[in-house]
Amino acid sequence: MAKQDRGFASMDRAKQREIASKGGKAAHAKGRAHEWTVDEAREAGRKGGSMSHRQQQSSETPAPAPEGHSTDDDRSFSQPPSPEV
Repeated sequence: MAKQDRGFASMDRAKQREIASKGGKAAHAKGRAHEWTVDEAREAGRKGGSMSHRQQQSSETPAPAPEGHSTDDDRSFSQPPSPEV
């Protein structure tokens, strides 16, 4: 087995998803998985948004994003996936 053929990252997406799904289901079954309430998700989004825009509020011209990083304009935000039952 070659070194590059080992590990989670070298698996195809379907296999990764299958393994991750089993882990999530096990965590929920044990009661160790966190389930977000609407209010918790709203507060986390508000905090994240305020932190990502903090530099822009403090200066007129924000510093450019480091090479290879996205800017606020090209990010898309989504809700976390709902747990499968």
